[in-house]
Amino acid sequence: MERSQLRASPRHWSLGSRPLSLQAGENKTGHISAGTNEGILFFDNVFPLRIQKLLRIPFTPQDKSGGFLDKFLSPSITGTDPAKLIEKASSQKSIAINPTETIARLKEGGAFVKFTHDTGTPLSEVEKVLQEYLREKRIKPWWSPFRRMRVGVVKGRPWVEDLYRLPSSRLKVEFIPSEPGAEAVEQSQEQLYALFRPYGKLADIKPQSSDSKVLPKFAYIDFATIPRATMAKNCMHGYTIAEAEGGGQKGTVLRLAYEQKVKAHWIRDWLVNHPRIVIPVLAALVAGITVAVFDPIRTFFVKAHITRTWHIEDNWIYKWIKGYANDIIKWHRRPDDDAGMDAVWDDRKGNIEQIQTWLMETADTFIIVQGPRGSGKRELVVDQTLQDKKYKLIIDCKPIQEARGDSATINAAAAQVGYRPVFSFLNSWSGMIDMAAQGATGVKTGFSETLDTQLGKIWNNTATALRSIALDHRHKEDKDAHLGEDEWLEAHPERRPVVVIDNFLHKSQEGGMVYDKIAEWAARLTTANIAHVIFLTNDVSFSKSLSKALPDRVFRQISLSDCSPDVAKRFVVTHLDADVEDDPPPKDGSSKEIPSQSRNDLGELDTCIDLLGGRLTDLEFLARRIKTGETPTKAVHEIIDQSASEILKMYIFGSDDADSTKHWSSEQAWLLIKQLAEKETLRYNEILLSDTYKSGGENVLRALEQAELITIVSGPNGRPASVKPGKPVYQSAFKRLTEDTVLRSRLDLAILTDLTKIETASIEKVENELLLLSKLNSTPAKLAPRIQYLLGKLATSQEKVEAYELESKGLKKLLGEEF
Repeated sequence: MERSQLRASPRHWSLGSRPLSLQAGENKTGHISAGTNEGILFFDNVFPLRIQKLLRIPFTPQDKSGGFLDKFLSPSITGTDPAKLIEKASSQKSIAINPTETIARLKEGGAFVKFTHDTGTPLSEVEKVLQEYLREKRIKPWWSPFRRMRVGVVKGRPWVEDLYRLPSSRLKVEFIPSEPGAEAVEQSQEQLYALFRPYGKLADIKPQSSDSKVLPKFAYIDFATIPRATMAKNCMHGYTIAEAEGGGQKGTVLRLAYEQKVKAHWIRDWLVNHPRIVIPVLAALVAGITVAVFDPIRTFFVKAHITRTWHIEDNWIYKWIKGYANDIIKWHRRPDDDAGMDAVWDDRKGNIEQIQTWLMETADTFIIVQGPRGSGKRELVVDQTLQDKKYKLIIDCKPIQEARGDSATINAAAAQVGYRPVFSFLNSWSGMIDMAAQGATGVKTGFSETLDTQLGKIWNNTATALRSIALDHRHKEDKDAHLGEDEWLEAHPERRPVVVIDNFLHKSQEGGMVYDKIAEWAARLTTANIAHVIFLTNDVSFSKSLSKALPDRVFRQISLSDCSPDVAKRFVVTHLDADVEDDPPPKDGSSKEIPSQSRNDLGELDTCIDLLGGRLTDLEFLARRIKTGETPTKAVHEIIDQSASEILKMYIFGSDDADSTKHWSSEQAWLLIKQLAEKETLRYNEILLSDTYKSGGENVLRALEQAELITIVSGPNGRPASVKPGKPVYQSAFKRLTEDTVLRSRLDLAILTDLTKIETASIEKVENELLLLSKLNSTPAKLAPRIQYLLGKLATSQEKVEAYELESKGLKKLLGEEF
């Protein structure tokens, strides 16, 4: 009977249609039992440990699998049949071991084998014989060429459940009382080590924390490998530790289960706990993504902005439709702003041709067009000189400089060149992250970027786009196709795009860094022959800023002044006639009335223009007022009165307030106004010698020039030579202000009060020194010249104070009598 069961046992290994026996234990109780002279062995490496992935456990029963696996994984084929191994071992080792039943454990890669043995043969001897046999033969299945089969005697009561509990290298060992009412004893690490070390290398033993209230008590045992853990679990589950072994009076039962070693949030915890590694790596990844992904996109958008790829006005279909519509509907009305400019361009034709000539030459230097505000610099360069230039980039520094905050500045700079996408809001976030990281790690991570760095990225991407545009004109069929890119750009200055930087040095006292970055970037464009650069500026001291970027170059400069009286008159007259010329003819058939021919008051223009000057913005304002029906004389006087009011508001009133940001006092501004009302030009150094300008006089004059009250004219060698009104109309406005006796008396009184304070302070200083000299016991003869000098200075200051007081009395009397 036993031999027939042995021969029939291989049938239980069929992975095809025949079921595997006892997959859920005897009578599906989950347990198997052994009688007298019977024992249970567990063999590992009988099946692949991960076979449950192929069998889709637990989605299908474990005892049903595809028949195709029977040809590859059946133990009878792979040589891992435990029954046959027992039979061979018993015959070779001369020991009576007869297998009676087998139970496959597919998900654990092993099998249980029930066997009978002689009464005189202990289980430990059976285990030792089989282990020696497997160690000698080193049986290895084809799927595991480096790990041999092992065997162990089941000491406890194995649980052969078919639940979806996958093996792991960690076992949870619970300590259970052997009978109800008894007390289980928690085992120490040394005792657990002695029990489980025979089954394989242990990685760690973690007992339950002493303050834990969880019952039953437990401990974690980590094996080095999963097969060692499966062997220990199947051999030691249900093992009873006797009293002699430390299991207590009634004994302690071990209940084992697999515990998945899954640490919750371990990725997050590692990232949080290693900021010195994570933050620099994160910064590098962000920088790498920006360069690899966003930089090409941004360069593409900048290039599209310069070439006007998406501007509908440049589309040939739009142009064709617009031209067709113009042929049907006749409208030739020009904007008011363009009317009359032809006279100005005729006068400045030489400047236009000069700039066009410079753009055809290979000269790595800047072109500077300098002139007061309202002199038509932008119109001269953009609308006239570069009218036929296809590729031009116009950068207005005014919105960049007037932006408040780093994010707004970055957005303004990006908008000028079409740089997108812009993540300016991340600039403040990255700064906070960098500060937090510095507090955590003690060092700066470089995650945040300064405004300087962000602007540098914008200008660098723009330079890349400009270079690409310039090289787009290069073809393989050209005669100089053999030249390198740099040599080709140098040989073809006419192919380079033009960069126009408008409002350069606008509020220069506030934006040094922004202008320095623009100047450095422009210098790279010119020296690398990427583009021509034209600066438009109101500041006469532009050379100080630009010389830092190109210290060894001579700039090409054009200075625009106000229009001559003849050109100014033509501008106004043409401006008046422009609207009438575009109007339809009268319905009665009469000819149009041209203002220059029909109006009798235009003869006043000669006198009016002498008062107004040749500033284009003022002339255009005059023309608009005349269009409304005012006479030229009345219009000019209105403009002068308005300018006088602006001067008082901007330069006089509020200058001495505590919260004022002006760098001059009302007395200093009024002194210039009063003197310029009498003379059109003042000597620069003469102003500095006046008592009112003794303290910080040059800084005050530069501030007033920046505020456009005055214009400082350079003389030989570029030194300041003279001072003129900031606008021609200011000359008349200054005279209008000085004609107001009450205003003049009030401000003159303020000047006299200020001068009196200055002389009084000088007298006190002299008196203190004389007092010090008088305390000497004897006056040396050599001090006599010093004493005479001090006495003379004292007398001079006293005379000035008396004169100031006398003049002040007259002014106070006038202020008390008139409104």
